[in-house]
Amino acid sequence: MTGSSSSPTTFHVACSGSDSNPGSLESPFRTIQYAAEQAQPGDTVLVHAGIYREQIQPPRSGMEDAPICFQAAGDGEVILKGSEQIQDWEHVEGDLWQACLPNRFFGNYNPYAVEVAGDWFRPLPAPDRVFHTGAVYLKGHWLTEAASKQDLLNGELGWFGEVDEENTTLYARFGNENPNEVLVEINVRETVFYPKLPGIHYIQVKGFCMEQAACNWAPPTAEQVALIGTHWSRGWVIEDNCIRYAMCCGISLGKYGDEWDNRAESAEGYVGTIKRAHAQGWAKGRIGHHLVRNNEISHCEQAGIVGSMGCSFSQITENHVHHINQRGLFSGEEMAGIKFHGAIDTCIDQNHVHDCCGFGGLWLDWMSQGTRVTRNLFHDNVGQDLFVEVNHGPFLVDHNLFLSGKCLLESSGGGAYAHNLFAGDIVLREEPDRETPCHPPHSTEILKLAKVIGDDERFINNVFSGGKGLSGYAAWNPEHLAADGNLYLGTAQPSPVDRHARHLSSAEVDIAWQEDRLTLTMPENPEQGRSLVSTERLGLAIHAQAPYVDAEGRPYRLDTDYFWQPHDIDAPRSGPFASGSTHRISLGKD
Repeated sequence: MTGSSSSPTTFHVACSGSDSNPGSLESPFRTIQYAAEQAQPGDTVLVHAGIYREQIQPPRSGMEDAPICFQAAGDGEVILKGSEQIQDWEHVEGDLWQACLPNRFFGNYNPYAVEVAGDWFRPLPAPDRVFHTGAVYLKGHWLTEAASKQDLLNGELGWFGEVDEENTTLYARFGNENPNEVLVEINVRETVFYPKLPGIHYIQVKGFCMEQAACNWAPPTAEQVALIGTHWSRGWVIEDNCIRYAMCCGISLGKYGDEWDNRAESAEGYVGTIKRAHAQGWAKGRIGHHLVRNNEISHCEQAGIVGSMGCSFSQITENHVHHINQRGLFSGEEMAGIKFHGAIDTCIDQNHVHDCCGFGGLWLDWMSQGTRVTRNLFHDNVGQDLFVEVNHGPFLVDHNLFLSGKCLLESSGGGAYAHNLFAGDIVLREEPDRETPCHPPHSTEILKLAKVIGDDERFINNVFSGGKGLSGYAAWNPEHLAADGNLYLGTAQPSPVDRHARHLSSAEVDIAWQEDRLTLTMPENPEQGRSLVSTERLGLAIHAQAPYVDAEGRPYRLDTDYFWQPHDIDAPRSGPFASGSTHRISLGKD
């Protein structure tokens, strides 16, 4: 039973099925992988309710007008797991148990023999601390790997593994639970949904719960494997999924692998990675253009969404990203709720990002040109809400709510910040030495390598409440900074170059949290911005000599607010809201 783009077929998969069946509704397949091997461009793989413990590796591309779709059938929750349930634990003493498994149980990937490692990876609390990509889960939640078997024997909670030539032995403490009577699972597969080969284009994945993958560290200089990933391709749609419990990354829009993987831990090394990526197809017509929409992504130790160059020309929208790096096992320069290198012409909009550790909520690192960050809600992130590192722009950050203690870590040039609420600090970090790529508009080609012009920034019609405002720029004696129409409340201080700034030291934005709702109350009679923010008003980013326009080259005109309500065109209000004093925002599910 084979489909084609001219006569698309729907293949059904069910836990009651068999891969010897024809894959119809009445006689479904048993595994999603077998259905993937049959599916042709335009076909749909419809998966019915149940738990599927398998690794899906789509072997072929769809087409732009005929993608291959993998979708939950809608008759109950569909859970795809990279783990297996273990029910033959042997009691050792107290709450300590052990399970001995033959190494063949894991096939060609044993997570308990694979150490977490890679460029810019830093284990904690000591540099010689070893972590593995495996995990043990009790009732769906992971336990922490002990540093040594002796630590576990001494009473430390968690698990520890030993691997010899024949067997893998896992030891774990389960408190008051008997692991043979409750759900206990262990990581077995590296990924849940990830093509074995790069260049598998136009795949859609919708409506699944995907969890418990043993993926390794994903730096920008290596193949970026994740629980689900696009593997250097074009045109994926990943939407309406719950993605959680990835040892490192939940979603990867990332790079291919080669012999240079994890051998380039330096700025110069990453420049070499970029040049090799051009030879491997990094161009607007070939890579990126993904849509990641309305997913809930949580409990990943490195990043919720990661992507080196493969994220270009994409849209990341309406996702809920939370509780990333919550265990604090690792450190390293690749950790955030969302971490992108080369987000050229990528739009990151209407996401809710909170409780992310490492380097915080969103980290745009290198080559953010034509990038737009708009209408996102950030809060309770450790590190900062937004980190922009060694970019040259133009990139636009508008109508966001930055509510963490540190809102912005700024070490870039060419950024435009308009109609945001900054409710915490802005920290400036100079980058006098590193040279990073600058591109022609809407292109991956390298125009030149350049050092950051740290004051090539624009702050227009924002509200700063608490924190220090733009006062940090005073120490820089900025030459290129543009600021206009901003409102400063409480301790926030204006930049010396800010035109039409108003400071109300006795007022701040009131932020109130309820279980499922955020209420923001603006002060009475706030200052209005002076004029509408537009492409014409923002001018050119200095290094690229390029205007602030969208991914299609159309000029910006910021005439609607956070809620898509119209701004007063003649005198738009400072901050993310066009009118009113009290604003209620649904927080959705956690």
